[in-house]
Amino acid sequence: MTSTPLPPSDQAVPHGNGQHANHNLTGFIIYLCSESVIFLVFFSGYAVLRLSALDWLPAGVEGLEWRMPLINTVVLVSSSLTMVVAEHFKGKEKLWLFRGFWLLTMAMGAYFLYGQAVEWSGLKFGFTSGTFGGTFYLLTGFHGLHVATGILLMGVMLAKSFIPGNYNGGEEGVKATSLFWHFVDVIWIILFVLLYVWRA
Repeated sequence: MTSTPLPPSDQAVPHGNGQHANHNLTGFIIYLCSESVIFLVFFSGYAVLRLSALDWLPAGVEGLEWRMPLINTVVLVSSSLTMVVAEHFKGKEKLWLFRGFWLLTMAMGAYFLYGQAVEWSGLKFGFTSGTFGGTFYLLTGFHGLHVATGILLMGVMLAKSFIPGNYNGGEEGVKATSLFWHFVDVIWIILFVLLYVWRA
């Protein structure tokens, strides 16, 4: 009985960290798809409730102030651009520039949350102010939770960049965090249109 010789090591099928990293990123994309479904349900529910309601806004409320939310929107959308620039410098292995733009992105996200808190504090209605109040705070609050999560993820990636050699070969966590942040930005654009632009 003869044994089958093993293939040379240089002909072995690769199955190392690269494949695991790709699987992890694929899994994260699937997670984002599931999050998209949740937001889609919220958006659809908001539209149905609004179209079927006779008196949508609470008593004494004529509409939402849109200037501060517009500024917040510009800041949040611009943070996607600083995120792209940060990734560019990481690819060039210029880690200090990567950290600078990455930190700027985090600061812009924090400013968005601050602006949202200021807006909430000045509103004339609460969570229990009819269907409008409930849906408004649910949608903006759930999105704000995602913004806070994105900032936390960026903080973890920023800390990992200080580990010597950690980002020399690329880092899937940075790509996943970037995808999450762009997702959060797109969701907010849809929310801004639904909540502040749609007045019919």
